This record gives sequence, structure tokens and C-alpha cells, in this order.
Amino acid sequence: MADLVQQPLVMECTGWDGYRLLDSGLGRKWEAFGQRAFIRPEPQAMWHPRLPDWPAAGEFIPGSDEDGGGRWQFRERLPDDGWPLAWNDVRFTARPTPFRHLQFFPDMAPVWDWMRAQLGDMTEAETLNLFGYTGLGTLALSRHGKATHVDASKKSVAQARENAVLSDMAERPIRWLTDDAAKFTAREVRRQKRYDGIILDPPKFGRGPDGEVWRLEEHLAGLVTDCARLLDNNSRFLFLTVYAVRMSSLAIAGLLEEALSHLPGRIEHGDLAVREEGEGGRLLPTAIFARWSR
Repeated sequence: MADLVQQPLVMECTGWDGYRLLDSGLGRKWEAFGQRAFIRPEPQAMWHPRLPDWPAAGEFIPGSDEDGGGRWQFRERLPDDGWPLAWNDVRFTARPTPFRHLQFFPDMAPVWDWMRAQLGDMTEAETLNLFGYTGLGTLALSRHGKATHVDASKKSVAQARENAVLSDMAERPIRWLTDDAAKFTAREVRRQKRYDGIILDPPKFGRGPDGEVWRLEEHLAGLVTDCARLLDNNSRFLFLTVYAVRMSSLAIAGLLEEALSHLPGRIEHGDLAVREEGEGGRLLPTAIFARWSR
């Protein structure tokens, strides 16, 4: 049975050439995506900004309800097709989306590093990325062998494939699937499939390609249980992230502890956070996570 570490951890993103957190405060954050800066809402930035002025190419103005909505206000013309960025050997396109993101989640960078560390020098691993979005995690995993990328959005999967071309990874053994994550995982269980590593980044609410409804509080436990059935004593990791919910990392760690009771290893939990650049830079929490490793 895996040991649950109760003391929470922080997985810290310190930024890189393609991304920096410049400042945060009063419910907003100021970030640089390459040479362009943007302002986005951030409810967890409860302090005051360190810097007086935030020049930016655009700002996302949130809607009046807490469940989303809003619009971008741009102060300069942006390339219609976005602009190229990179993380290590993964290259991708950044572009503002209607959902306030820029087609990737920079706070996931330490997660990609951690997954690669768990796989070590493996070159024939089989890994699964559920809710894979634009594929940066999938491309990071593809260094180690076969990767399966699942997302309900045709547009996101198409962008992920484009990012594979940008990264010179189009020929790697990656399955790109537009599918409902829960249904796909249940089918893999019936097929008695196994994986060396699984990452899942489920939304609070979503719909599958055939209108399937996903509600995190209702459906997460069943999905984690099925993911656990795809792992065995030789598997290396499972990583779960949760954004924008009133939930503790200890709660989702307890869920992993129950689902993975048949396996040895270690279960840890805590916050993903991004460090502001410069002297005195603060840690801005962005999500909670729980992870199992052998």
C-alpha cells in the first residue's frame, strides 16, 4: 500500500525564456509570454502589486459570475496565428483564447520535469495524458516512448498535433484521440491495458465530443479508480491536478490513496505555484495536485 505523506509540498515554476510572472496583486497577474506581456485575473493574488505600472499587450476582463466568462481587451495588434515559444525541447504556439489562457499552462513546467524524472532513462514507456489540451505534456512524455493524448476538443487536439510538428516530434509514436476521457479510460480498463505513467488535468466542468457532461465533484472519483486499474507494480507515476475548485490537496490525495491501495509507493500532495521574478518575488498558487510515484 502506498504511503500518504500528509505534509503538503509546493511544486514551483520559476519561469524560463518563454514565460515569466512579472508581478501579481489585487486579483490579477502580469505575465510575459515571450516578448509580449498580458494581464489576467488571479483570485489568489490577494496582496498588493510590487510594481506601479503594468504595460501589456492585452488584459482579460472577467465576467460578473465566478464560473467564467469575460473578454480580452487588446492594446496592440497580435499575430493572427499566434507566436512561437518553447519549453526545453518542446516548441508550441501561444495565442490568447476566449477562456483567458494562452494555449498552455506555464505552471505545469515543474510537473513535466517531474514526470520525466520518474521515467528516467526509459525509452519504451507507455504513458497516457487525459484532458491533454494542446499537448505540451504529451510531447514531454514522448521522449520516453509511446504516448496517448486524449482530449474532447477537436481544436485542442489539432493544435497539439501542430505543436508536435513545431517540435520536430510529428514522427514520434503518439496517439492523438478526440474522445471523452472517462469513456476512453473505462474502455482501456476493459481491454486490460496498462501504462507506465498517467497524467490527468480535469476541468471543473466540461463536455465530451458527443455531449457527455463532466462535473469534477461527481465524476473524478470514478475516473481516478479506472486510472488506478491501468497501473501495476512496474508503473512509475500518476499525476492529478485540479484548478478553480474549493477543494483541498489532502482530499484528492486521499482519493489516490484509496484507489491505489493495491500498489506500493508514495502519495504526495500540495500546490502548484509560480514565483514572481526579481528580488522578493512571491509565490502565487495556481492549482492543487496529488501524485503517486513508485
